[in-house]
Amino acid sequence: MSKKESPSETARFLVIGYGNLLRCDDGVGPRVAEVVEALRLPGVHTLISQQLSPEHAEPISRACTVIFVDAAVDAPTEVQLRKLEPGQTSQLMAHAADPRTMLALARDVFGHAPEAWWLTIPAVKLGFGDDLSPAAQRGFEKAVQEIKNLCRR
Repeated sequence: MSKKESPSETARFLVIGYGNLLRCDDGVGPRVAEVVEALRLPGVHTLISQQLSPEHAEPISRACTVIFVDAAVDAPTEVQLRKLEPGQTSQLMAHAADPRTMLALARDVFGHAPEAWWLTIPAVKLGFGDDLSPAAQRGFEKAVQEIKNLCRR
């Protein structure tokens, strides 16, 4: 997990990039978060993780807006930015959680679920390796721009 600023600070924006960096396109979420971190946008914190887990609920609860960034194998051929609402329950059913469950967990345990967005990037190459497919590379660039746009508003 990588943090741009002190974890005790409230983030205006929290960008969580998650996925497996050793599975080609699946690592696009963490790569986006790394670039956003390097931009040093004011009020923007980043977390990088292989998967969402209960430990993320606390920093999520402190953010005003959270942006979840992930690869999507079932997505159309373009980057999608969707508004999210917390799930009905914070009950975890597996080792990893989805963004709606994480929002519900932040709400139920820490009393706040921030405004949230799910930014998904098409993934077509999921074998072992660390290179992105051309489609994921295009999505990567668009995703960084989408985050910059959201953080400017």
